[in-house]
Amino acid sequence: MNEVPIVGCDANYFLDSLPLYYQTGTSDKESTSSPMEDGVKLQHVEQPNEVKLPTASGLTSYQTVLQKFSNQFAAERDSFLYGTFPSGFLWSTATASFKIEGGWAEQGKGESIWDKFAHEGKIERNQTADVACDSFNKIDYDVYLMRGLRVNTYKFSLSWPRIFPTGYRAKLNQDGVDYYNKLIDSLLESNIQPMVTLYHWDLPQSLQDIGGWQNESVIDIFADYADFCFATFGDRVKYWITFNEPWVVSYAGYGTGQHAPGISDLNTAVYKVGHGIIKAHAKAWHMYDKNYRSRQHGQLGIALNSDWVEPSTQNPTEVSTADRYLQFMLGWFAHPIFVNGDYPAALKKQIEKYNQECSSLPVQLPSFTEKEKNYINGTSDFFGLSHYTSRLINSTTNNTCASNYNRIGDFSPHVHPSWPPTASPWIYIVPWGLRRLLNFVRHEYIGTNIPIYITGHGVPTDGNDFINDTLRTETSAAYINEALKAFILDGIDVRAFTQWSLMDNFEGPQGYSHRFGLHYVNFEDSNRPRTPKESAYFYTQIIENNGFVNSSSNNSVQSLTLNKIKRLTDLPASEVPSKAKVVWEKFSNQDEMERDNFLHDTFSEEFGWGVSTSAYQIEGGWNADGKGPSIWDNFTHNLNIQNGDITCDSYNKIDEDLYMLRALRVKNYHFSVSWSRIFPNGRQESLNPLGVDYYNKLINNLLASNITPMVTLYHWDIPQALQDIGGWENEELIDLFNAFADYCFITFGDRVKFWITFSEPSVFSWKGYGTGAFPPSLKKPGDLPYRVAHVLLKAHAKVFHTYDDKYRSTQKGLISISLNADWVEPKVTNDLRDVAAADRYLQFTLGWFAHPIFKNGDYPEAMKWAVGNKSELQHLPTSRLPQFTEKEKTYIRGSADVLCINTYTTKIVSHQINKLKTFSYEHDRDTDEQFDQSWPTTSDKNFRAVAWGLRRLLNWIKEEYNNPPIYVTENGVATKSSSSVDDTDRIFYYKTYINEALKAYKLDHVNLKGYAARSLMDSFEWVNEYSLQFGLHHVNFKDPNRQRTPKRSAHYYAEIINDNGFPRQKDDEFLHGEFPKNFAWSAATAAYQIEGAWRADGKGLSIWDTFSHTPLKVGNSDTGDIACDSYHKIEEDVAILKELKVNHYRFSLSWPRILPDGTTRFVNEVGLNYYIKFIDALLKANIKPQVTLYHWDLPQALQDVGGWENSSTIDRFVEYAHFCFQKLGDKVKFWITLNEPYNTALLGYGYGTAAPGIGTRLGTAPYVVAHNLIKAHAEVWHLYNETYRSQQHGLISITINSDWVEPRNPYKQEDVDAANRHLMFYGGWFAFPIFKNGDYNEVMKTRVRKMSLAQGLTKSRLPEFTESEKKKIKGTYDFMGFNHYTTVLAFNVNFGNFIPMYDADRGTGTTVDRTWLRSGSFWLKVTPWGYRKILNWIKKEFNNPPIYLTENGISEHGDKGLNDVWRINYHRSYINEVLKAIKLDGVDVRGYTAWSLMDNFEWAVGYADRFGLFYVNYTDPSLPRIPKASTKFYSTIIHCNGFPDPALGPHKCLQSEATTTEPSTVKTTPTGLTSGAQVYFLGLEISSLDATSALYTLFIISIIAVVLLAIFAYKIWKNGRSRKYLDSASDTMNLSGNQNTRI
Repeated sequence: MNEVPIVGCDANYFLDSLPLYYQTGTSDKESTSSPMEDGVKLQHVEQPNEVKLPTASGLTSYQTVLQKFSNQFAAERDSFLYGTFPSGFLWSTATASFKIEGGWAEQGKGESIWDKFAHEGKIERNQTADVACDSFNKIDYDVYLMRGLRVNTYKFSLSWPRIFPTGYRAKLNQDGVDYYNKLIDSLLESNIQPMVTLYHWDLPQSLQDIGGWQNESVIDIFADYADFCFATFGDRVKYWITFNEPWVVSYAGYGTGQHAPGISDLNTAVYKVGHGIIKAHAKAWHMYDKNYRSRQHGQLGIALNSDWVEPSTQNPTEVSTADRYLQFMLGWFAHPIFVNGDYPAALKKQIEKYNQECSSLPVQLPSFTEKEKNYINGTSDFFGLSHYTSRLINSTTNNTCASNYNRIGDFSPHVHPSWPPTASPWIYIVPWGLRRLLNFVRHEYIGTNIPIYITGHGVPTDGNDFINDTLRTETSAAYINEALKAFILDGIDVRAFTQWSLMDNFEGPQGYSHRFGLHYVNFEDSNRPRTPKESAYFYTQIIENNGFVNSSSNNSVQSLTLNKIKRLTDLPASEVPSKAKVVWEKFSNQDEMERDNFLHDTFSEEFGWGVSTSAYQIEGGWNADGKGPSIWDNFTHNLNIQNGDITCDSYNKIDEDLYMLRALRVKNYHFSVSWSRIFPNGRQESLNPLGVDYYNKLINNLLASNITPMVTLYHWDIPQALQDIGGWENEELIDLFNAFADYCFITFGDRVKFWITFSEPSVFSWKGYGTGAFPPSLKKPGDLPYRVAHVLLKAHAKVFHTYDDKYRSTQKGLISISLNADWVEPKVTNDLRDVAAADRYLQFTLGWFAHPIFKNGDYPEAMKWAVGNKSELQHLPTSRLPQFTEKEKTYIRGSADVLCINTYTTKIVSHQINKLKTFSYEHDRDTDEQFDQSWPTTSDKNFRAVAWGLRRLLNWIKEEYNNPPIYVTENGVATKSSSSVDDTDRIFYYKTYINEALKAYKLDHVNLKGYAARSLMDSFEWVNEYSLQFGLHHVNFKDPNRQRTPKRSAHYYAEIINDNGFPRQKDDEFLHGEFPKNFAWSAATAAYQIEGAWRADGKGLSIWDTFSHTPLKVGNSDTGDIACDSYHKIEEDVAILKELKVNHYRFSLSWPRILPDGTTRFVNEVGLNYYIKFIDALLKANIKPQVTLYHWDLPQALQDVGGWENSSTIDRFVEYAHFCFQKLGDKVKFWITLNEPYNTALLGYGYGTAAPGIGTRLGTAPYVVAHNLIKAHAEVWHLYNETYRSQQHGLISITINSDWVEPRNPYKQEDVDAANRHLMFYGGWFAFPIFKNGDYNEVMKTRVRKMSLAQGLTKSRLPEFTESEKKKIKGTYDFMGFNHYTTVLAFNVNFGNFIPMYDADRGTGTTVDRTWLRSGSFWLKVTPWGYRKILNWIKKEFNNPPIYLTENGISEHGDKGLNDVWRINYHRSYINEVLKAIKLDGVDVRGYTAWSLMDNFEWAVGYADRFGLFYVNYTDPSLPRIPKASTKFYSTIIHCNGFPDPALGPHKCLQSEATTTEPSTVKTTPTGLTSGAQVYFLGLEISSLDATSALYTLFIISIIAVVLLAIFAYKIWKNGRSRKYLDSASDTMNLSGNQNTRI
């Protein structure tokens, strides 16, 4: 076969030398057995140069096509065609659900035939698609890739068993529907049209169990499934495909059995299945046509696959055989649908012939009735065609009867030896076959009536170089060009091209060994990172050109314009300290809740989202194409350290960088130009045109992608030639830099509208010329940084004026300088010296350059004063800080259009006199800088993640520089080079910092115009080389391809950009409404925490008495000896309950107070009488007691014999409960057996951090204890149910507890699994046996058994229940008591098998989101939304049991006073989530309990953490209970039974509150929300209380105004027209005017 070089084509100049020795094969074919392998050994056969056919009329379509191309020589056949596809052409990429989604059993998905097939070990290496590419969790990731590719269409399939797990509509899985809704919406949001396949081979296994496609009932079931999909998704989906490649389904699934469902029947099943699929397709088409087309306006078709075939010889018999091959492969399905509703005559005739020859093995080809033919014919709106390879065909010479596809068809496929092979043994590269196949389809099936959509083409690769997939690039170009020829030269209506596949995926029987993807997927990494291959970038170029455009074509670029720039006004010099100190006054005393409260809002539509890089850090090509050396080249080479010689190789990877930028959806790209690439020696005489070309191409491509270039002229890489003449010490550089800038303006300024002269001049002034850490490595810290900065300021000003004078009027851009600053907090906020030091620090860093430019043309007074005084004290004749002339000041002042700021961290600053002997810029400012050790660390020891500092810095700039337009041009955080793409810390960083920027913008009215994340990708990080990574994209610096892989933070940042901030989600909106009637409102305590009287009146010792009296067990050596002394304060406790207005009170009985040794051998009547008296007092107050039998205070006597590890404790507990029911059951109607058994088992007997403090048997004791607790609960429940319920009519259950658990990375199946596992080991541990099935959940049982066996044990460490025990335990509840406080983020952790322990069994770690508000307890973060989620989990998992929420609350650490706004916020938000769960989700919640009624003994932390609604003053011997502000708030919620809607007017519950409530003893007024009721007043939504106050204020002002008006009128009347009156009025008016001026 001749090789002909392809000429032309500017797909990045790649096709200029593209060889034509390629032609490609399938994708889904990758998992398809070839007919060549079906009993025939693959052969290479020489192909004749041409096939001569008769030219008479009456030729078949196949003969017509052969005749058309028979005289082509290789050069003509393989020549390359320039041209474009029609406007609106569908450029697509494709996947299939079971190949990429994973989540095989997630969220209710049913088993598919491919799940079963793989689990039966029928896939290479026993691989499965259980996780695959994890696309079920990665919608955002996949759409991100498509934005980068620039496809306008995405062909994917729906998983039938994910939507209908059993195949039937009756078993709808809403979670599956939600997944596809989200995917479709995400695609449309990115302007990508979904092309949805209803069936891509993954039949629900339950339907296969009844025969699958051999059972004709599946036709109707499929039609019903299709109907549901049309109705659910059709409002957005406009391209439908019923079946993908039904030939593969029939042949490989039911013929050879190489595909699922693995049935081998080439004589009957294969044709029966095809028959059923055709009828199912037709039924779906008619359903769409009749019921949906008129309103949805979509198209529906089928995607058929076919090879092209050429006859092996000139023999007409061989030609006929080739034609027959096409009829067996393509015509089998195409002929009925597109021709006449029936199978092709050649197919029927051949099968009839075979049956005559082989009557013992007949082929059973079903027949269509005439009615069916009419129904089937014409049922497609387009011809979907998947094509991958070609074949040579000759007739078989073997007439042996066999169940063999090739024998039945009487053909034998082969390949030509010149056809290049691929990783797949049956896919060969034959591009010209596609054009011929398209011609055949047009002639045989469609004529000019309907369009052709190429629905699949791709080529598999293997080997080690997964990224540089040249074969795929070359092959794709050739095949797409053949489609272009068919369109332009042959007039075939080709309207779509689909590249298989978007990413490497599960390829059927081959598993993951063959890779078709445009993106590489690392299946060894649980993150399943996706990395673009070279073919992805190449495909993007073709899409951008809509075909193949000659490199000489002139592509015009539309530059982006900016709004008119308003010149900044001149400002006076700053005071010392500056007036901007008001920022510290405003913010430094904020409490944590106010400071850290997350703001849900958005930026303006014009907000400039960007990302940043710099030339030396990413470009590489350090000496390529004439570039000169820079000081960084010289510096790194001389030190023999890692360097930027190649770095990210962006000089050669513009397309790769553009892909990332498009995927991110940034509006701006902030990058720098390399001075030495444009002027190699720094002077214009050395102009390097190739360097200019690079930036022209970059800028043009940015604009073509609607991305605004923000260009920095100098980012630290001065040409070495200029450093050799002194660098920035030499004032000659002012003119040289201006000449460079001038050239850039005239060359790029027609397209670049945002210029930055210098990036962070203070950094390279100090580090380059002061410390020597940066090049040029000069160490003169006392004067050289000042002199360099002086030159830089003058150079900046000159460049500004050059642009302003010569270019602004025509180019209409803006120009500025990018400065850097940390925020600083005074160490002591009310210490004026520290405040002045903080201000001085800012003036020395930011003000050094900002003050001259944005204020008065000169350095800050604080800086001049400090350096001048230091210099004088150092006996210098003049200040080390240079001076500007008045002319220079005028020239510098106002030389920026906007203020650009780079910022990363915050410091604490205090005043410190530094030594005089060392001349140093750093010492001149007389400050000391530190970090607060509680601030989150980063991988860079010089940075801490202190987001709130950004808001304060922006406010300082606003105050100091008169609120100029501000762009944050760099902000980001470093991670270690070893970090994975799952960069959670970076996500937290951006989430918090951008939210603080939003607060500055929205709440403080800072004139913030844009934000740029640093950095687009990992890069050379200056003196840190490659050890730190700031990138949103990971770059593999060990691979010469320098492939870029998006990190999770890239997807997160893209999401922020798309949302334009943090809009409030619908689920987060506050819900007004009432709780159900008779809702139980309660507050809670526990005996040991409040009663005290630890040895009073015969009480026995409890394990908590022992534990708290053991040294180092409880914080501050606190005990519960006295606690709140509730044992002696019944009246006081009932009084505060009445004040709270609760109708229930949850408290616990002290087992050792009633039964001192834990047994009924001795009853402490005094202790019993205490509870009787207390219960009577509650009932008298109309408060119903909710009594917990056991809240952790086991009698010590029972612990002495093993406690809950001893099963005899079960019997003792039953005896104790029996006694309590007898004595108190006539009064108590609400019993709880155990409180939080999870904590008893794990904290008490596992970690040892709670009583009894056992921590040596973490792998066994918690399980044994839990086992006994569950059995104890069940015994007590049955005791009450069988003995007391009929008489006492009460309720009894258990209270379990659990955090809600979210995956740390919700896009990662491993973390999703970890979250589920964590929840199962937490809330599920006790809930499953009692509320579900009498046994532990399968996750726990499987994990503990697996870990136990791996440790050499013969059985699981998790005890087993007998069948009788399971029956006894199951259903032992009347309600679910549930305690909940917070949410955690879980991730997978492998602890190993060395030490048996609960944590290793669970295999999870947890963390929290940095934006979640903190509490006084380290473990409790404010996450109200988690409450609703876990309540829904309970509803779904346990069949919606009645739920009483028996604890929920928040703490403060230490004494924070009575104005507990954090608690008001907590209860308001959490209780509202409960209301949503009831009203919106139908969760059966019957009651809510606030923890806690009063501050009390908080277990191991003692009295440090306070949860109480009532404050307890522990320093007062009388321990008074004083209401906090939250008390009134909670009582109002109770009184209103929820949250009245202010839109309905004042609610009667609020009116009665105002008239009947006794005055509170609280002296302070909360500053936060004090009522759930909100009203609109003068356009503002405020509380009704605030509205009332405002109304009274306005009323008083009105009265005063009326009185003053009357007095004024009287004076006018009295004075008439006298001059005295006029003078007086004039004075009054002047006074008024002066007052207004001051105001």
